[in-house]
Amino acid sequence: MSGRGPSVGLRPLLICGVVGGPLFTVAYLAEGSTRAHYNAWRHPVSSLALGDHGWTQTLNFIVAGLLTLAFAVGLQRALRPSGGSTWGPMFIGLWAIGLIGAGIFLADPVRGYPPGTPGRLPNPTVHGALHDFVSLAGFVALTAACFACTRYFARSGERGWALYSAVAGFAFAATMGLSSAAFGRAAGDLADLGGLIQRIALTVGWTWQVLLALHLWRAAPVRYEQPGGSHAA
Repeated sequence: MSGRGPSVGLRPLLICGVVGGPLFTVAYLAEGSTRAHYNAWRHPVSSLALGDHGWTQTLNFIVAGLLTLAFAVGLQRALRPSGGSTWGPMFIGLWAIGLIGAGIFLADPVRGYPPGTPGRLPNPTVHGALHDFVSLAGFVALTAACFACTRYFARSGERGWALYSAVAGFAFAATMGLSSAAFGRAAGDLADLGGLIQRIALTVGWTWQVLLALHLWRAAPVRYEQPGGSHAA
């Protein structure tokens, strides 16, 4: 045995799943901390795409979406040898498309940000409605991906991962639903915590994706170079 290396093409795709979430999170935290009148407790992450420097959050959505789309391909390749379902990778791919769509279509102003805008527009704009639609579709897809992986891990005997995926799916759906309800309120304690609750939901979802990608990366097949130039997995 003269050499050893990771299976060609798979591990870089899985690493995209590791990088996407932390990069997205660091970017929106940095942006939110430098925006005048922006309150991370009250305002959604999507609002960072509005205003003079909004292009940074737009780019953040698109880059995170492209990295997640690459991870979806890697997930499909990683699960295929063990007969894994295609539902998990498909839902991750839809989550990625939702992120990209959220970057392409700007959200409507909400909670008075950017300054000078009303707490909520009386009628949503076309791009605002499309943003809400693709975002919701992405959130539903990520929840479904958690449950699809729950079934896969349960069938493969990885009970810990099955349980974690189920808990992550429920937690993400519950917190994201609560944040949506908060953004829909005009006033009150819940309304003032919508941004915080949304960040908790995103952290739950991204953390699951990162740990899943790391788990599969460690288990990725390795090619062994044998004498004569042949390879065996």
